[in-house]
Formats: sequence, C-alpha cells, structure tokens
Amino acid sequence: MNIFDIIGPVMIGPSSSHTAGAVRMGNLAKNILGEEPTEAQIVLFNSFSKTGKGHGTDKALVAGILGLSTDDDGIKESFEIAQKKGIEVDLVFGNTHPEFPPNTAKFTLKGKNNSTVVIGSSVGGGRVIIFAINGFSTEFSGEFNTIITIHDDRPGVIARVASFLAEKSINIAQMKVSRESRGKTALMVIEVDEEIPEGLESALSNINHVQRAMIIKSVLGGV
Repeated sequence: MNIFDIIGPVMIGPSSSHTAGAVRMGNLAKNILGEEPTEAQIVLFNSFSKTGKGHGTDKALVAGILGLSTDDDGIKESFEIAQKKGIEVDLVFGNTHPEFPPNTAKFTLKGKNNSTVVIGSSVGGGRVIIFAINGFSTEFSGEFNTIITIHDDRPGVIARVASFLAEKSINIAQMKVSRESRGKTALMVIEVDEEIPEGLESALSNINHVQRAMIIKSVLGGV
C-alpha cells in the first residue's frame, strides 16, 4: 500500500469515484483518441447514471476529455469550456448494464483524424480500469505509462514490438493482447516501467503490420 491508497487523489469534487475517477477516465479516452475531440458522446451506466449529476460526474467526465487534471478548478465549468472550444458534447443518463461495474462510462469520441470508443470504470480512490477500446477487450489502469498498438494478427508482430522496446531499454510490466478473430486485427496493451521517449509512437507505427501505435502517459501525474 502506498500513500495514494491512504489519502486518495488531490481533486475537486465530493467523491473520488464520481469525480477524480471520472476525470481520469476522460483523460485516458482523450489520449487514446490521440487528438482534441470535436464530438463526444458519453453514456453513463449504473450508479454513474443514477447519481452522476448530483456528484458532478457529468462535469468531471467532460473535464477529462478536455485534458483537465483532477484538481483543476475548470472542472466546474467544463461544459462551458467545451462549448467555447466548439466541442459537441452529448451526455446520456438512465442506463443500466448488469455486466458493467457500478461506476462505468462509455466514451465515443471523434476528432479531425481519428475516432474511438472507450469503456471504463471508476473503482474507488480515483483509480480506474479501461476494459474496452473499439470493441477489443482490455484491462489497464493508466497508472503506468502505456503503449497501445493496433496491428495485423500475424506471427512475429508481438515479438518485433517487444524486441524494439528492449532495444530502447523499456521494461514491460504487463501486456494483454485481444483480437477480432484469427488473422484479422488485434489490439495490444503494454504497460511499461520507464518514461516513454519522444518519437517512439512514430517508430512503432512503422513496424511492419502495425497499423497504429498510441502512447498513453500515466494519469497519476496530477496526483
């Protein structure tokens, strides 16, 4: 147990699950998109949906996709900030899903170049789990620097990515791979111990059969 487990995150709002966790999920969704969103639909499930407005979860989720930190006073005006930036935001309440954890949100984000669908849950103390990206099953917290690749499901691709990281002295802490079906498209999530150097995203994207690489920096930087 570390000090974060004991005192929780530095944050604006009454609830670490409903505010800090919501901001961090939004941060991760924005980082996965890889650019400033122009459109965002955010669907709140289960307890998020039932009590989200009272806890300010709606504002926190929007603040997250704006890139605000958990202790930013701008969380309170996140809808106004989004409007000034020309970001279309659609919040959907009233949904229940028995297979989802209590505090779950689904982000459908569009930017000028990319689009993504991210589903995650706030699990307490400001911590989050992202468990789906674009229909692929995942499981990562954003507490580590994270590399995500979308690649062809071909022999040797995972080994080439891992070897490239080893050459850069980047140690893999955890890895999970999921795929649409055999020989189709796969998504790999790699959590690493080290800082990720500039240019790594582009270099990984140039590996044969890697369609796209994304770099997700730890969301704990604002704690």
